[in-house]
Amino acid sequence: MTLSKEEKQDIIEKFQAKEGDTGSSEVQIALLTARINQLQDHLKLHKHDNSSRRGLLKLVGQRRHHQEYLKRKNPDRYQVVIEQLGLRK
Repeated sequence: MTLSKEEKQDIIEKFQAKEGDTGSSEVQIALLTARINQLQDHLKLHKHDNSSRRGLLKLVGQRRHHQEYLKRKNPDRYQVVIEQLGLRK
């Protein structure tokens, strides 16, 4: 259920601010979104998998915190990331 190295590297390259950037809020929001989407697909098939559901809720909370930080620090970049990922807020 995790991202493959290739998927992760593609996401990092798309959202990084400069070469070698793997920890910025933009990259972390994108990676968390990819993992959230995978878990949502998993939970559509396995409705009673409560441990995965709890993990999904934790990931959503982490992403929300990163979004709030990015919105506070750089609102323009926040809008770009939200539009690229198709997120609400």
